[in-house]
Amino acid sequence: MLIIGIAGGTGSGKTTVVKKIIQALPVDEVTLLPQDSYYRDNSHLPMEERLEINFDHPDSVEFELLIDHIIKLKKGESIEQPIYSYLTCA
Repeated sequence: MLIIGIAGGTGSGKTTVVKKIIQALPVDEVTLLPQDSYYRDNSHLPMEERLEINFDHPDSVEFELLIDHIIKLKKGESIEQPIYSYLTCA
């Protein structure tokens, strides 16, 4: 199993790079695990505070869960990937 991590700030071209990589690999051998799926639940915050969330800051991501999911995938186990909503911040 080959794990490729693509990092960069908002609007830096990560999605473009990922699409190029996916095109070069067999479809059935690629699993996409976007970091956006692992943003912390901030639905408890008032709307004013939600508007100030810096999604580029490392503290905004649940890295523990992301790492756990990568380990499980490496072992051939399935995961339930979170779905993050920018509308509800959850």
